Amino acid sequence: MASESDRIARAGDYVLGLMNDAERERAERDLEIDPAFRDAVVQLAERMHVFDRTEPAGGEERWQQITRRIADLPQMRSSGLGDAKSPAVIRSLSRWPHGIGLHTLGGRRGFVVAVGLIAAFALGYLAGKL
Repeated sequence: MASESDRIARAGDYVLGLMNDAERERAERDLEIDPAFRDAVVQLAERMHVFDRTEPAGGEERWQQITRRIADLPQMRSSGLGDAKSPAVIRSLSRWPHGIGLHTLGGRRGFVVAVGLIAAFALGYLAGKL
């Protein structure tokens, strides 16, 4: 017997078409004999079908729609012990990441890494001479 999480992961692979031929054939056989696997596939397919019913939209509009759908999920609400009207925790996906590190340098990242490597090799060379 497969656990529930394994069954859902396998159903997701089947719905998304990520299985090879042998796995797909086995999954199709299991659809006929395993009602729990069949229910998982049907539920996932219905959830995925929600995105098919929308009109074609641009990238930003699609992300806003996805963000709204995720924000409406009960697990995304803060301290909502039965409170369905609690504010959503999710924030907009349109903000750019910020902080400290190489990802903040943008296109200059390669240049900074190259200069750092040259400096490290130069220091290693000088230390070896002494």
